[in-house]
Amino acid sequence: MNFQFTPAENIETLWVVADRLRVVGHFPETDVYLIEVEVPPGSGTPPHTHASPELFWVLEGEVVFRRFGAGAPDVVTGRPGASVRIEGQVPHNYANESAAPARFAVLVEAEMLAFFREIARSEPLQPGEAPDFAAIGAAMGRHGIGMVQKAA
Repeated sequence: MNFQFTPAENIETLWVVADRLRVVGHFPETDVYLIEVEVPPGSGTPPHTHASPELFWVLEGEVVFRRFGAGAPDVVTGRPGASVRIEGQVPHNYANESAAPARFAVLVEAEMLAFFREIARSEPLQPGEAPDFAAIGAAMGRHGIGMVQKAA
């Protein structure tokens, strides 16, 4: 098929912890997917690493990206229009440290999408409800995602 249209209401939506992910699509001959992520204030990921690279493009709000290594992390704040590329196996995270929602688009490989689908819910967490960290940790192991200890 050389043309595909997907109405907004048919785009796959996943809730991963507090973030809403919309799987916009991919080119069938590739393993690369475009995902839109809405990040509420205070949400983000812990420091982690995985084999696949990621390319983020900030659409709304502010997203803080960190790259971890020896010593203090490298920190950049992405605002609308900024992009951040993270190579595979680079320890990193993102967070919305502002008081307003943020939104970005990210290109990820199929293995990352498989992880998101495995840990996703069909609706957001309710106030006071905690994520199932044990299930998330087990899924991380199955998908080659490692936790990273921050340098002191």
